[in-house]
Amino acid sequence: MSSKSEQMRQIKDEIVNLKESPLYEYRTNSGYYPVIGQGNHDADVMFIGEAPGLNEAKTGIPFSGASGRLLDELLEMIGLDREHVYITNVVKDRPPDNRDPRRNEIDLYSPFLERQINIIEPKVIATLGRFSMEFILNLFNMPEKDQKISQLHGRLLEGQAPYGTVYVLPLFHPAVALYQRSQRTTLEEDFKALKKFVK
Repeated sequence: MSSKSEQMRQIKDEIVNLKESPLYEYRTNSGYYPVIGQGNHDADVMFIGEAPGLNEAKTGIPFSGASGRLLDELLEMIGLDREHVYITNVVKDRPPDNRDPRRNEIDLYSPFLERQINIIEPKVIATLGRFSMEFILNLFNMPEKDQKISQLHGRLLEGQAPYGTVYVLPLFHPAVALYQRSQRTTLEEDFKALKKFVK
């Protein structure tokens, strides 16, 4: 069996050359990078956003803009740093004009995310925003999958991954908290649920 790093490199190579993606031409014409993911391949905590923004596409690093700085602050608050978690998105290329990912894009990129989850085998998946929450709850066929993020945020939900029990923590996207102070407070409170996974 190839190492986790080798398996992740294989995923990266496939995404870099994913010419059938409707976002491939936009990426190459714009001089952008795909955003595969970053962090520890043995992480207990995995964060999943929806799709890269402009900063991310320019650097190839997930959550590298203002949202990323807030995420770093939240991680620090519970005694974690980026090196100990894994951060990625459902869709690995930036949609034009920061629009929401389309269903066909989610369908194309999500098998890569599923492989990443099964390589890392996180104990908890923190979803950042509605798109990733809906995707993960459906992936694990969880009973809460028809509920809204406003009902589920901050709750640790128990699901079954192919490798065993996994917890899912729906969180609001950090971008929301950049514009609404009250949402930042909510995000800080919700984040505390991850403390039990900090070694």
